[in-house]
Amino acid sequence: MNRRNGYAHSRADGFGLGLIATGAVSIAAAAVVAVVRSAFDVFGADAVVRMPLTGAEAMDLGAIDGIRGAEPASADVAFDAITAAARWMLLLEGALPALATIGVCAVAWWLGVSLIRARPFRTTMSTTIGVAACLVVAGGLFGQLAGAIGRAMIVDSLASADPAIYETFPAFRLDLDLAPLGWGFALALIAMAFAAGNRLQRETEGLV
Repeated sequence: MNRRNGYAHSRADGFGLGLIATGAVSIAAAAVVAVVRSAFDVFGADAVVRMPLTGAEAMDLGAIDGIRGAEPASADVAFDAITAAARWMLLLEGALPALATIGVCAVAWWLGVSLIRARPFRTTMSTTIGVAACLVVAGGLFGQLAGAIGRAMIVDSLASADPAIYETFPAFRLDLDLAPLGWGFALALIAMAFAAGNRLQRETEGLV
């Protein structure tokens, strides 16, 4: 049992916290690699984009006994050429959530290190968690919006040559997932809790 700054933790606790901090760094590194790989895929010669479909039928599923019919929601489509603006939007679709993941992992690493040093209620901790909350909300919501805009750009480009393309692909579609907003609120509450803990810690140290 080690004691520092009035806090105590066992070697098992220290090992667990170190493992969590190391895992957070590994996940953040994996997120960076995923963004780089996505950039190669989006800006490659043969760009494959998952596109939402409108009114397309899945014939193979409809032929199965017990299935009346099926309409696929999306399809992986390989395009000969995509505008640079659409490519950047599609890159942001994956990059912004990855940035949020990196921010949360940075908070987990910093919190793990602070707990190992028996100093969890640092002044910067609440600010760091607050920034991570903003990244989660912005990365999750704006990432979805960027992807929808990128796909709309692709459809608009195809429609200039064949307006009937709207029968296959919607002009604009955004299936908004509000989960990042909920996670952001949760992190914001944790940030407020750490700010309150920091104030209580300073008051306690002042009494001592």
